[in-house]
Amino acid sequence: MDSFYASVEQRDDPSLRGKPVAVGGGPEGRGGVVATASYEARAFGVHSAMSSKRAQQLCPHLIFVYPRFAVYKDVSRKIREIFSRYTDLIEPLSLDEAYLDVSDDKLGIGSAIDIAKAIKTAIKEELNLTASAGVSVNKFVAKVASNMNKPDGLTFIGPSKVEAFIAQLPVEKFHGVGKVTAEKMKIRGLHTGADLKQLTEAELVHLFGKSGRFFYKIVRGIDHRQVEPNQETKSIGAEDTFSYDLGELSEMNPELDRIALIVFQRMSLYKLYGRTLTVKIKFSDFKQITRSKSFTEEITTIAMINEVSRSLLASAGLEGRKVRLLGISVSNFAAAPDHGTAYQPRLFP
Repeated sequence: MDSFYASVEQRDDPSLRGKPVAVGGGPEGRGGVVATASYEARAFGVHSAMSSKRAQQLCPHLIFVYPRFAVYKDVSRKIREIFSRYTDLIEPLSLDEAYLDVSDDKLGIGSAIDIAKAIKTAIKEELNLTASAGVSVNKFVAKVASNMNKPDGLTFIGPSKVEAFIAQLPVEKFHGVGKVTAEKMKIRGLHTGADLKQLTEAELVHLFGKSGRFFYKIVRGIDHRQVEPNQETKSIGAEDTFSYDLGELSEMNPELDRIALIVFQRMSLYKLYGRTLTVKIKFSDFKQITRSKSFTEEITTIAMINEVSRSLLASAGLEGRKVRLLGISVSNFAAAPDHGTAYQPRLFP
């Protein structure tokens, strides 16, 4: 979906149309975080996971709207009903994104491109929202293609074009490559898929660990992952890489609280409450540690997430070390999701 939360708000409130809108907590007090931004706001550099204070600095006339997750969930359910007319193989990634395998063409349309067009038309006519689609032979290329011509885009990458498409792709456009990994690649002169393809698998593993094996295959168009409609949710989490390294707990704790709020909102939306909380810490030298704590009862409040995550961070022995990323995840769920299909949380890069 295109700028999903913001687009729903603009659809439901005509006064917001054509204006820069950020869905999330406002900048008052300690400030909140932007969940998503309209395309009018993105023109000013506002994006998801940005602090609301920073967003307001970039766009002083930005309109903040508090999220209505129940509404977004209902719209997402209707979108998934549209998907199901065309295929039963649907793997949701979040409320606004999914993989569809249309090899089993339920309506006998005969063309993946025509199916994508039909889905986009149905979403527009029935829900007054726009979606962008990527059509290709595997998950990786379809995912990247879906972001090529937003909003309201449709990009097809045929089998004969896959390797050439990946070769010209900037490394930061690779799904799963965050800004830290992209920076690490560029320092080594790796700017595109073609550059990555020059390295052996052993060289890529040496530089990027187990992700190196994925990069080796993906730059050759190899991605055998199946669309899995019944994945079980294992954890819900969020993380953020900071624009500069943090050296004091007084700097880290507000960032941890911001991440905690995102996690709590996701838990509340899907009514998933786990008994294990994990804090992820990545240092300036790219070394990474985690600290976890488990409970006999479920973690159900933002106050508990804040308290436990701060405690785990304080006990991690950070003296004299610089931190470039923090993350929080909750796992060990007592019950399965109540929305019928698994939620695969999107971690902020």
